[in-house]
Amino acid sequence: MTFKVFIDGAVGTTGLQIRTRLAGRDDITLVSLAEADRKNPVRRREVLNSVDLVVLCLPDDAAREAVALIDSPSVRVIDASSAHRIADGWVYGMPEYAADQRGKIAVAKRVSNPGCYAITGVSMLRPLVADGLIPRDFPVTINAISGYSGGGKKLISDFEDSESPDYSQDAFRVYGLGLEHKHTEEIRVWSGLDNRPLFVPSIARFRQGMLVQVPLQLWSLPSKPNPADIQASLAAHYAGFRFVSVATLAQTSAIGALEPEAANGTNDLRLHVFGNEAQGQAVIIGLIDNLGKGASGQAVQNINIMLGCDETAGLEKTVIPAY
Repeated sequence: MTFKVFIDGAVGTTGLQIRTRLAGRDDITLVSLAEADRKNPVRRREVLNSVDLVVLCLPDDAAREAVALIDSPSVRVIDASSAHRIADGWVYGMPEYAADQRGKIAVAKRVSNPGCYAITGVSMLRPLVADGLIPRDFPVTINAISGYSGGGKKLISDFEDSESPDYSQDAFRVYGLGLEHKHTEEIRVWSGLDNRPLFVPSIARFRQGMLVQVPLQLWSLPSKPNPADIQASLAAHYAGFRFVSVATLAQTSAIGALEPEAANGTNDLRLHVFGNEAQGQAVIIGLIDNLGKGASGQAVQNINIMLGCDETAGLEKTVIPAY
């Protein structure tokens, strides 16, 4: 069976990568709008209601407007914007979130594709909160660094186009200093936390790749876990999943440094627990391609699940080392 898929916003960074990952498949036909019709509401409505699946790669307000144009009950939607990530009636598009999450995605009409920082932060926090190792009211801190592609076309231009009026030669930049980053509430809700984590994002002069860190003073946690307890909780949660893996403590201890571009081109998310048991300290670090599992790769994984295709189709490449 061949499914018709329309990517609304296919000229953006995420949309282009989704299109590339789907190109050449014989089970999917990509439907497009002519350039002249992209802003024609009548033609957009026709196309949005004529396909099996719509993938929205739009700014938040435009994504909401697109959803409002869909009145066919048979059309299913994946929204890659942040417009619906904590909205009622939408299924969170992280198949590894819980044992039954893949099944929920498979039958859903509306799926919200997670944010890159968020899926990585949630992947570390949710199992630990669910297991009671981190209390729901614990004051969580998250530090992260991303390639500049996470900021979309404008930021890519600022870093790559020397003719741009906003051309930047910054090596490193901390941002979101008003502490209102759009992923923060998504992380809180899907991690199961009562309070917003203190989230400090940053970008550096590399195009894509991401490291997200959750530091833990283990002595301050009520159950006084050690690094092995943290690693065991994560490993048990993700056992059997293809795209999320947890390094053993021995594997992690052999690593002298983590490089944020190491997962680029993959749909993999690799978790590490670095710890000093004597000092009662640990830091969990998630390695991800912010345009892979953090955006287009995750969208393709959700497309595959929703259409009943091989979940790994278009996502086979991996460059994360086999320890």
